[in-house]
Amino acid sequence: MGLTYEYIVSFILAFIVSLCATPIAKKAAYKFGAIDVPKDDRRVHKKPIPRLGGLAIVAGFFVTLLFNIINDAITSGEAFELSTQMLGLIGGITIIVIMGIIDDIKQLGPKIKFLIQFVAAIIVVITGTKINVLYGFGLSPYISYPLTVFWIIGITNAINLIDGLDGLAVGVSSIASLSLFFVSIITSRWDIAIITAILAGSTLGFLPFNFNPAKIFMGDTGAYFLGFTLGVISIQGTIKSYTAIAIAIPLLVLGLPLFDTITAILRRLAGGKSIMSADRGHIHHKLMDMGLNQRQSVVAIYTASGALGLCAIVLAGRGVLSAIILVAALSIFIIGGAKFMTEIDPQSDEEDGAIDAAENKVSTDKTL
Repeated sequence: MGLTYEYIVSFILAFIVSLCATPIAKKAAYKFGAIDVPKDDRRVHKKPIPRLGGLAIVAGFFVTLLFNIINDAITSGEAFELSTQMLGLIGGITIIVIMGIIDDIKQLGPKIKFLIQFVAAIIVVITGTKINVLYGFGLSPYISYPLTVFWIIGITNAINLIDGLDGLAVGVSSIASLSLFFVSIITSRWDIAIITAILAGSTLGFLPFNFNPAKIFMGDTGAYFLGFTLGVISIQGTIKSYTAIAIAIPLLVLGLPLFDTITAILRRLAGGKSIMSADRGHIHHKLMDMGLNQRQSVVAIYTASGALGLCAIVLAGRGVLSAIILVAALSIFIIGGAKFMTEIDPQSDEEDGAIDAAENKVSTDKTL
Protein backbone atom coordinates (compact mmCIF):
# COMPACT_ATOMS: atom_id res chain seq x y z
CA MET A 1 0.00 0.00 0.00
CA GLY A 2 2.87 2.33 0.87
CA LEU A 3 4.49 1.93 -2.52
CA THR A 4 1.17 2.37 -4.34
CA TYR A 5 0.62 5.59 -2.39
CA GLU A 6 4.08 6.86 -3.39
CA TYR A 7 3.43 6.14 -7.07
CA ILE A 8 0.09 7.95 -7.06
CA VAL A 9 1.40 10.97 -5.16
CA SER A 10 4.50 11.19 -7.39
CA PHE A 11 2.44 10.96 -10.57
CA ILE A 12 -0.09 13.61 -9.47
CA LEU A 13 2.55 15.98 -8.10
CA ALA A 14 4.60 15.78 -11.31
CA PHE A 15 1.43 16.32 -13.36
CA ILE A 16 0.39 19.42 -11.39
CA VAL A 17 3.87 20.99 -11.38
CA SER A 18 4.29 20.44 -15.13
CA LEU A 19 0.79 21.72 -15.88
CA CYS A 20 1.28 24.90 -13.83
CA ALA A 21 4.84 25.48 -15.04
CA THR A 22 3.92 25.40 -18.74
CA PRO A 23 2.48 28.96 -18.91
CA ILE A 24 5.63 30.16 -17.12
CA ALA A 25 7.79 28.35 -19.68
CA LYS A 26 5.77 30.01 -22.43
CA LYS A 27 6.52 33.45 -20.97
CA ALA A 28 10.20 32.55 -20.73
CA ALA A 29 10.24 31.43 -24.37
CA TYR A 30 8.96 34.80 -25.55
CA LYS A 31 11.39 36.65 -23.29
CA PHE A 32 14.46 34.77 -24.56
CA GLY A 33 13.34 34.50 -28.18
CA ALA A 34 12.92 30.72 -28.17
CA ILE A 35 10.31 30.76 -30.95
CA ASP A 36 9.80 28.13 -33.66
CA VAL A 37 9.19 30.02 -36.90
CA PRO A 38 7.97 27.81 -39.81
CA LYS A 39 10.61 28.12 -42.53
CA ASP A 40 10.16 24.99 -44.64
CA ASP A 41 7.59 22.38 -45.69
CA ARG A 42 8.69 19.95 -42.96
CA ARG A 43 6.91 22.05 -40.36
CA VAL A 44 3.16 21.65 -40.31
CA HIS A 45 2.39 24.69 -38.13
CA LYS A 46 1.77 27.96 -39.96
CA LYS A 47 2.56 30.54 -37.28
CA PRO A 48 5.42 31.09 -34.80
CA ILE A 49 5.11 28.95 -31.64
CA PRO A 50 7.17 29.25 -28.41
CA ARG A 51 9.38 26.16 -27.98
CA LEU A 52 10.77 26.19 -24.45
CA GLY A 53 7.98 24.04 -23.01
CA GLY A 54 10.42 21.29 -22.10
CA LEU A 55 11.34 23.35 -19.04
CA ALA A 56 7.89 22.59 -17.60
CA ILE A 57 8.42 18.84 -18.05
CA VAL A 58 11.87 19.08 -16.46
CA ALA A 59 10.42 21.10 -13.56
CA GLY A 60 7.73 18.49 -12.94
CA PHE A 61 10.37 15.75 -12.95
CA PHE A 62 12.94 17.37 -10.66
CA VAL A 63 10.49 18.91 -8.17
CA THR A 64 8.81 15.54 -7.67
CA LEU A 65 12.14 13.71 -7.50
CA LEU A 66 13.33 16.19 -4.84
CA PHE A 67 10.07 15.72 -2.93
CA ASN A 68 10.65 11.96 -2.83
CA ILE A 69 14.24 12.40 -1.67
CA ILE A 70 13.23 14.75 1.17
CA ASN A 71 10.20 12.64 2.08
CA ASP A 72 12.31 9.49 2.32
CA ALA A 73 14.83 11.30 4.54
CA ILE A 74 12.07 12.55 6.87
CA THR A 75 10.20 9.25 7.15
CA SER A 76 13.33 7.15 7.60
CA GLY A 77 14.97 9.58 10.01
CA GLU A 78 18.27 9.21 8.18
CA ALA A 79 20.09 11.29 5.62
CA PHE A 80 19.02 10.11 2.18
CA GLU A 81 21.81 8.83 -0.02
CA LEU A 82 21.36 8.72 -3.77
CA SER A 83 22.77 5.69 -5.53
CA THR A 84 25.73 6.22 -7.83
CA GLN A 85 23.55 5.32 -10.82
CA MET A 86 20.94 7.90 -9.82
CA LEU A 87 23.63 10.56 -9.44
CA GLY A 88 24.89 9.65 -12.91
CA LEU A 89 21.36 9.97 -14.33
CA ILE A 90 20.85 13.37 -12.70
CA GLY A 91 24.25 14.58 -13.89
CA GLY A 92 23.60 13.43 -17.44
CA ILE A 93 20.12 14.98 -17.48
CA THR A 94 21.52 18.30 -16.24
CA ILE A 95 23.99 18.43 -19.14
CA ILE A 96 21.29 17.46 -21.65
CA VAL A 97 18.82 20.06 -20.35
CA ILE A 98 21.40 22.88 -20.45
CA MET A 99 22.26 21.88 -24.02
CA GLY A 100 18.56 21.83 -24.95
CA ILE A 101 17.91 25.29 -23.50
CA ILE A 102 20.85 26.80 -25.38
CA ASP A 103 19.77 25.03 -28.57
CA ASP A 104 16.19 26.29 -28.29
CA ILE A 105 17.46 29.87 -27.93
CA LYS A 106 20.64 29.97 -30.05
CA GLN A 107 20.46 26.85 -32.31
CA LEU A 108 23.55 24.67 -31.78
CA GLY A 109 25.12 22.68 -34.61
CA PRO A 110 24.52 18.90 -34.85
CA LYS A 111 28.17 18.01 -34.17
CA ILE A 112 28.39 19.97 -30.93
CA LYS A 113 25.06 18.49 -29.80
CA PHE A 114 26.31 14.99 -30.52
CA LEU A 115 29.50 15.67 -28.54
CA ILE A 116 27.50 16.93 -25.53
CA GLN A 117 25.20 13.89 -25.71
CA PHE A 118 28.27 11.66 -25.79
CA VAL A 119 29.68 13.29 -22.63
CA ALA A 120 26.33 12.93 -20.84
CA ALA A 121 26.10 9.26 -21.85
CA ILE A 122 29.68 8.61 -20.68
CA ILE A 123 28.80 10.03 -17.25
CA VAL A 124 25.90 7.60 -17.00
CA VAL A 125 28.08 4.66 -18.03
CA ILE A 126 30.97 5.36 -15.63
CA THR A 127 28.51 5.64 -12.74
CA GLY A 128 27.36 2.06 -13.27
CA THR A 129 24.56 2.04 -15.82
CA LYS A 130 25.45 -0.28 -18.69
CA ILE A 131 24.05 -3.08 -20.81
CA ASN A 132 25.51 -6.17 -19.16
CA VAL A 133 23.82 -8.84 -21.23
CA LEU A 134 22.48 -9.43 -24.73
CA TYR A 135 20.06 -12.30 -25.33
CA GLY A 136 21.16 -13.91 -22.06
CA PHE A 137 24.90 -13.69 -22.73
CA GLY A 138 27.22 -11.59 -20.59
CA LEU A 139 29.07 -8.81 -22.39
CA SER A 140 32.66 -7.72 -21.93
CA PRO A 141 33.31 -4.06 -21.04
CA TYR A 142 34.71 -3.50 -24.55
CA ILE A 143 31.25 -4.24 -25.95
CA SER A 144 29.08 -3.19 -23.03
CA TYR A 145 30.32 0.40 -22.72
CA PRO A 146 30.11 1.43 -26.41
CA LEU A 147 26.76 -0.37 -26.80
CA THR A 148 25.31 1.50 -23.82
CA VAL A 149 26.50 4.87 -25.11
CA PHE A 150 25.13 4.06 -28.56
CA TRP A 151 21.75 3.07 -27.08
CA ILE A 152 21.41 6.21 -24.94
CA ILE A 153 22.37 8.58 -27.76
CA GLY A 154 20.14 6.66 -30.17
CA ILE A 155 17.03 6.96 -27.97
CA THR A 156 17.86 10.60 -27.16
CA ASN A 157 17.74 11.48 -30.85
CA ALA A 158 14.87 9.11 -31.68
CA ILE A 159 12.46 11.08 -29.48
CA ASN A 160 13.71 14.33 -30.99
CA LEU A 161 13.23 13.07 -34.55
CA ILE A 162 9.65 11.99 -33.93
CA ASP A 163 8.78 15.41 -32.50
CA GLY A 164 7.16 16.65 -35.70
CA LEU A 165 3.44 17.02 -34.90
CA ASP A 166 1.54 18.63 -32.05
CA GLY A 167 1.59 16.35 -29.02
CA LEU A 168 3.34 13.49 -30.82
CA ALA A 169 6.67 13.09 -29.04
CA VAL A 170 5.36 13.96 -25.59
CA GLY A 171 2.43 11.54 -26.02
CA VAL A 172 4.66 8.70 -27.22
CA SER A 173 7.01 9.39 -24.30
CA SER A 174 4.05 9.24 -21.90
CA ILE A 175 3.04 5.86 -23.29
CA ALA A 176 6.63 4.61 -23.07
CA SER A 177 6.94 5.84 -19.47
CA LEU A 178 3.71 4.17 -18.40
CA SER A 179 4.73 0.94 -20.16
CA LEU A 180 8.09 0.92 -18.38
CA PHE A 181 6.27 1.69 -15.11
CA PHE A 182 4.16 -1.46 -15.35
CA VAL A 183 7.14 -3.52 -16.47
CA SER A 184 9.06 -2.23 -13.43
CA ILE A 185 6.21 -3.24 -11.15
CA ILE A 186 6.12 -6.73 -12.67
CA THR A 187 9.89 -7.14 -12.33
CA SER A 188 9.92 -5.60 -8.80
CA ARG A 189 12.15 -2.67 -9.79
CA TRP A 190 10.57 -0.21 -7.35
CA ASP A 191 13.24 2.46 -7.88
CA ILE A 192 12.60 2.54 -11.63
CA ALA A 193 8.84 2.44 -11.06
CA ILE A 194 9.01 5.71 -9.11
CA ILE A 195 11.10 7.40 -11.82
CA THR A 196 8.74 6.28 -14.60
CA ALA A 197 5.67 7.38 -12.63
CA ILE A 198 7.25 10.82 -12.21
CA LEU A 199 8.18 10.99 -15.89
CA ALA A 200 4.67 9.99 -17.00
CA GLY A 201 3.08 12.64 -14.76
CA SER A 202 5.45 15.32 -16.07
CA THR A 203 4.73 14.56 -19.72
CA LEU A 204 0.96 14.27 -19.31
CA GLY A 205 0.88 17.58 -17.43
CA PHE A 206 2.40 19.28 -20.48
CA LEU A 207 0.26 17.46 -23.07
CA PRO A 208 -2.90 19.66 -22.78
CA PHE A 209 -0.89 22.67 -23.95
CA ASN A 210 0.95 20.73 -26.66
CA PHE A 211 -1.87 18.73 -28.27
CA ASN A 212 -3.26 20.06 -31.54
CA PRO A 213 -3.59 22.98 -31.87
CA ALA A 214 -0.40 23.43 -29.83
CA LYS A 215 0.04 26.54 -27.72
CA ILE A 216 3.69 25.70 -27.00
CA PHE A 217 6.32 23.20 -28.16
CA MET A 218 8.60 21.33 -25.78
CA GLY A 219 11.56 22.08 -28.09
CA ASP A 220 14.91 20.34 -27.92
CA THR A 221 14.97 20.88 -24.15
CA GLY A 222 12.01 18.55 -23.70
CA ALA A 223 12.73 16.13 -26.55
CA TYR A 224 16.36 15.49 -25.58
CA PHE A 225 15.46 15.29 -21.87
CA LEU A 226 12.76 12.70 -22.51
CA GLY A 227 14.86 10.69 -24.94
CA PHE A 228 17.90 10.67 -22.67
CA THR A 229 15.91 9.75 -19.56
CA LEU A 230 13.98 6.98 -21.32
CA GLY A 231 17.20 5.64 -22.79
CA VAL A 232 18.85 5.42 -19.37
CA ILE A 233 15.95 4.04 -17.34
CA SER A 234 15.17 1.43 -20.01
CA ILE A 235 18.66 0.06 -19.33
CA GLN A 236 18.38 0.30 -15.56
CA GLY A 237 14.94 -1.30 -15.51
CA THR A 238 15.11 -4.03 -18.14
CA ILE A 239 18.27 -4.57 -20.21
CA LYS A 240 20.42 -5.27 -17.14
CA SER A 241 18.37 -8.41 -16.47
CA TYR A 242 19.91 -11.76 -17.33
CA THR A 243 16.80 -13.08 -19.06
CA ALA A 244 16.87 -13.68 -22.80
CA ILE A 245 13.74 -11.58 -23.43
CA ALA A 246 15.02 -8.55 -21.47
CA ILE A 247 16.34 -6.82 -24.59
CA ALA A 248 12.96 -7.19 -26.32
CA ILE A 249 11.08 -5.13 -23.71
CA PRO A 250 12.71 -1.72 -24.32
CA LEU A 251 12.79 -2.46 -28.05
CA LEU A 252 9.00 -2.85 -27.95
CA VAL A 253 8.36 0.10 -25.62
CA LEU A 254 10.50 2.42 -27.77
CA GLY A 255 9.91 0.53 -30.99
CA LEU A 256 8.18 3.24 -32.99
CA PRO A 257 10.73 6.06 -32.38
CA LEU A 258 13.54 3.55 -33.03
CA PHE A 259 11.96 2.38 -36.28
CA ASP A 260 11.48 5.96 -37.44
CA THR A 261 15.11 6.82 -36.63
CA ILE A 262 16.58 3.73 -38.32
CA THR A 263 14.54 4.24 -41.48
CA ALA A 264 15.51 7.95 -41.53
CA ILE A 265 19.21 7.05 -41.34
CA LEU A 266 18.91 4.43 -44.09
CA ARG A 267 16.84 6.79 -46.26
CA ARG A 268 19.40 9.57 -45.97
CA LEU A 269 22.36 7.27 -46.61
CA ALA A 270 20.62 5.82 -49.67
CA GLY A 271 20.03 9.35 -50.96
CA GLY A 272 23.66 10.33 -50.43
CA LYS A 273 22.77 12.81 -47.69
CA SER A 274 24.17 13.32 -44.22
CA ILE A 275 22.32 11.32 -41.54
CA MET A 276 21.97 14.60 -39.64
CA SER A 277 20.17 16.36 -42.50
CA ALA A 278 16.46 17.03 -42.09
CA ASP A 279 13.81 15.69 -44.46
CA ARG A 280 10.09 15.10 -44.78
CA GLY A 281 10.05 11.32 -44.74
CA HIS A 282 9.18 10.49 -41.14
CA ILE A 283 6.25 8.30 -40.14
CA HIS A 284 4.03 11.25 -39.26
CA HIS A 285 4.75 12.86 -42.64
CA LYS A 286 3.81 9.63 -44.42
CA LEU A 287 0.54 9.39 -42.51
CA MET A 288 -0.39 12.95 -43.45
CA ASP A 289 0.53 12.27 -47.08
CA MET A 290 -1.95 9.35 -46.94
CA GLY A 291 -4.73 11.82 -46.15
CA LEU A 292 -4.79 11.86 -42.35
CA ASN A 293 -4.89 15.20 -40.57
CA GLN A 294 -2.64 16.10 -37.64
CA ARG A 295 -4.87 14.69 -34.92
CA GLN A 296 -5.56 11.48 -36.81
CA SER A 297 -1.88 10.93 -37.48
CA VAL A 298 -1.00 11.50 -33.83
CA VAL A 299 -3.77 9.19 -32.60
CA ALA A 300 -2.65 6.50 -35.06
CA ILE A 301 0.90 6.66 -33.71
CA TYR A 302 -0.39 6.74 -30.12
CA THR A 303 -2.34 3.57 -30.87
CA ALA A 304 0.67 1.79 -32.36
CA SER A 305 2.88 2.88 -29.45
CA GLY A 306 0.28 1.79 -26.93
CA ALA A 307 -0.04 -1.61 -28.61
CA LEU A 308 3.73 -2.11 -28.53
CA GLY A 309 3.87 -0.99 -24.89
CA LEU A 310 1.09 -3.40 -23.96
CA CYS A 311 2.96 -6.21 -25.70
CA ALA A 312 6.06 -5.37 -23.65
CA ILE A 313 4.02 -5.51 -20.43
CA VAL A 314 2.52 -8.87 -21.38
CA LEU A 315 5.95 -10.15 -22.42
CA ALA A 316 7.39 -9.22 -19.02
CA GLY A 317 4.48 -10.72 -17.10
CA ARG A 318 3.25 -13.69 -19.14
CA GLY A 319 5.99 -14.60 -21.59
CA VAL A 320 6.53 -14.82 -25.33
CA LEU A 321 3.46 -16.86 -26.35
CA SER A 322 0.98 -14.50 -24.68
CA ALA A 323 2.73 -11.52 -26.29
CA ILE A 324 2.51 -13.13 -29.75
CA ILE A 325 -1.22 -13.82 -29.30
CA LEU A 326 -1.76 -10.22 -28.19
CA VAL A 327 0.16 -8.86 -31.22
CA ALA A 328 -1.99 -10.96 -33.58
CA ALA A 329 -5.23 -9.79 -31.95
CA LEU A 330 -4.25 -6.12 -31.88
CA SER A 331 -2.93 -6.14 -35.45
CA ILE A 332 -6.33 -7.13 -36.84
CA PHE A 333 -8.10 -4.18 -35.23
CA ILE A 334 -5.31 -1.64 -35.77
CA ILE A 335 -5.07 -2.44 -39.48
CA GLY A 336 -8.86 -2.42 -39.82
CA GLY A 337 -9.18 0.91 -38.01
CA ALA A 338 -6.34 2.49 -39.98
CA LYS A 339 -7.99 1.49 -43.24
CA PHE A 340 -11.03 3.65 -42.52
CA MET A 341 -9.31 6.37 -40.46
CA THR A 342 -9.41 8.92 -43.25
CA GLU A 343 -13.21 8.53 -43.52
CA ILE A 344 -13.85 9.60 -39.93
CA ASP A 345 -13.27 13.32 -40.43
CA PRO A 346 -14.59 14.86 -42.57
CA GLN A 347 -17.73 12.76 -43.19
CA SER A 348 -17.89 10.80 -46.41
CA ASP A 349 -20.78 11.08 -48.86
CA GLU A 350 -21.94 7.61 -47.79
CA GLU A 351 -22.05 8.72 -44.13
CA ASP A 352 -23.90 11.94 -45.05
CA GLY A 353 -26.48 9.88 -46.92
CA ALA A 354 -26.96 7.53 -43.98
CA ILE A 355 -27.38 10.48 -41.58
CA ASP A 356 -29.93 12.16 -43.89
CA ALA A 357 -31.88 8.90 -44.18
CA ALA A 358 -31.93 8.49 -40.40
CA GLU A 359 -33.11 12.08 -39.91
CA ASN A 360 -35.86 11.63 -42.53
CA LYS A 361 -37.01 8.44 -40.78
CA VAL A 362 -37.22 10.23 -37.42
CA SER A 363 -39.18 13.08 -39.03
CA THR A 364 -41.61 10.61 -40.67
CA ASP A 365 -42.11 8.71 -37.41
CA LYS A 366 -42.95 11.94 -35.57
CA THR A 367 -45.48 12.86 -38.27
CA LEU A 368 -47.18 9.50 -37.99
